Amino acid sequence: MSSLKSRVTALTAATLAAVALAPAAGAAERPGTAPLPARVVTAEGPVQGAVTGGVRTFQGIPYAAAPTGERRWKKPAAVRPWSATLDARAPRSACAQPTDQPISIAGGGSEDCLYLNVTTPAGRSARPRPVIVWIHGGSFAYGDGASYGAAKLAAARQGAVVVTVNYRLGAFGFLSAPGLRAPANLGLLDQQAALRWVARNAGAFGGDPGNVTLMGQSGGAYSVCAQLVSPGARGLFHKAILQSAGCVGPDGSFTRAQAEEQGEAVVAAALGGDAENVDSRLRALPTADLVEASASGHDGYRPVVDGEVVPEAPARAIAAGRFARVPVLHGSTRDEMSGLAGLDELMTGKPLTAEGYAEKVAARFGADAPAVLAEYPVERYAAPAAALSAVLTDADWSTAALDTQRALARHTSVYAYEFAEESAPYFRGVPRPASFSLGTGHMTDLAYLFENELFEPLDGAQAELSDTVVGYWSRFASTGRMNGAGLPAWQRFTDGDAYVQRLASGNIGRTDFAADHHYAFWKNLSSS
Repeated sequence: MSSLKSRVTALTAATLAAVALAPAAGAAERPGTAPLPARVVTAEGPVQGAVTGGVRTFQGIPYAAAPTGERRWKKPAAVRPWSATLDARAPRSACAQPTDQPISIAGGGSEDCLYLNVTTPAGRSARPRPVIVWIHGGSFAYGDGASYGAAKLAAARQGAVVVTVNYRLGAFGFLSAPGLRAPANLGLLDQQAALRWVARNAGAFGGDPGNVTLMGQSGGAYSVCAQLVSPGARGLFHKAILQSAGCVGPDGSFTRAQAEEQGEAVVAAALGGDAENVDSRLRALPTADLVEASASGHDGYRPVVDGEVVPEAPARAIAAGRFARVPVLHGSTRDEMSGLAGLDELMTGKPLTAEGYAEKVAARFGADAPAVLAEYPVERYAAPAAALSAVLTDADWSTAALDTQRALARHTSVYAYEFAEESAPYFRGVPRPASFSLGTGHMTDLAYLFENELFEPLDGAQAELSDTVVGYWSRFASTGRMNGAGLPAWQRFTDGDAYVQRLASGNIGRTDFAADHHYAFWKNLSSS
C-alpha cells in the first residue's frame, strides 16, 4: 500500500475545490474581500501554506521539539522559534509505527514526528471561527494526522479551523516497563502540548482559542476520554466529540501493572533475557529495532493510570462525575465488529457456518454462551457472520456506548448518535465478504467526515448524508448544540430521555438504540 500521506498530498486541486463547500448562510463571511493570506505568523515563527479551492492548508508545523536522541521518552518540550518562513505546504513524517495493518502509514514513520496540520476556510470572517482538534485513531499504535483531509469539515456551515495532530505511538508514546525511566502517557502529553499550541496560535489562523472542540475516533476517542479526566488538559478544550469509544467500559485504559506486563514483553523482545541496564540500552536502540520489538496489533497500548496524567481510570472517573464537564457529542457505528466477523470468510474463502458461529460464541462467552445464542439465534440473521457481528458489536461496543452516554448526561450536555448506513464505503482495495453486508463498521464513518484515500469514494446518497453529518459536527463545534438551519431535529440525551439520533442515508431521526442492541440482556448478563 502506498503511503496514505503521499496519497492525501496528491489530491488534485479540483478534488479539494469540490469538497470545500462555500460557507452556508450565517457563516459571517465578508463579501467582496480578498481571501485570507497563505502566510501566517505563529508565536513560534512564520509559516507558508497554500490556498486550494475554498480552503487554506498549512501542513507539517512543529508544535514541540523533536523527541529524538536524548529526548526519546521525555515529555514534550518547546520547539525552538524560527525567523525564516517555514514551508508548510506538505506534510511531515508520521510517528514511528509498525506497517502490518491496513491503517499503517507506509514506511513506518519517524521519531521526529510532533507536527500538526491546519485547515481553514479561505474567506474572511467577521468573527473568530470555532476550532476542531482531531486526534486520529489506530489503537495508539498506528496512523497520523495528515491522512485526514479536513477541507469539507473546515468549510461547512459556520466554518472551522481544523487542526489534525500527530502524537507519539506505541512504544514511543505509551510504553511502561520495569527498568525504563520514563514518564507514562507521553502520547497524551503530546496531545496536550498540541492543545497548548492551539491556545497560542488559533487566533493567527482566524480561530477562537476560547472555543476548541477536541475530537477523536477509536484510539483517538479513548484519548479524549483520558483528556476529559486529565488535570493537564483542563481549560484547553471546551467541547468534545467521541466516536466509537466507550469511556465507561472495560477497554479504555491500563493499570500500571497491566502496562508493565505488556512492557516486559517489549523489553524481552528488544533486549533478550538480560534485564541489566534496561533504560540505557533501550535508549540506544535504533528506531526500527524498537518498532520491531514492540507490541503490534490492537491490544498492546492504552493510556496508563499513572496518578498524574491520568489520575484514575477514565471509566471510573466519568461514572463518578470527575471529569471536565464540557458538552459532548458521543456515538458509535451500528456494525462496529462486522469487519472482524467477516474475517474468516475473507481468509478462507468460505462463509462462517451456523456451527462455526456457535463455536465462536462458546469460545468468547464460555458458560454464558447458551444465553447469548438464545438471544441471538442464527436463523434471525442474514448469515451466521451477521449474527456474530451483532453479538460482538453489542457486547464490546454498544453497551459501553450507552453506559458512557448515561454517565456523561448526569453531569453535562450530551448528544448521542448511531451511524447506521446499510452499506458504508469500505477500505479501498480490501474485499468484502459475500455472505453478509458489513453495514457501517468500525472506522468507516470517517469516510463521511474527512477526505482520506483509505476509504472508497462516496456515492450520491452517501455524499448527501456526509453534507448533513458535517453540518451537524460543525454546528456542535460552533455552539455545543446540534440543531440548525436545514438540519433534521436532534434532541439532547438526558437521564429521562435516552435520545439517540440515527444517521443513515434518507433515514435520519430517533432510534431505539437500547432495544436494537439488546442492552438489557447484556446488563443482566454482566450482573448475574
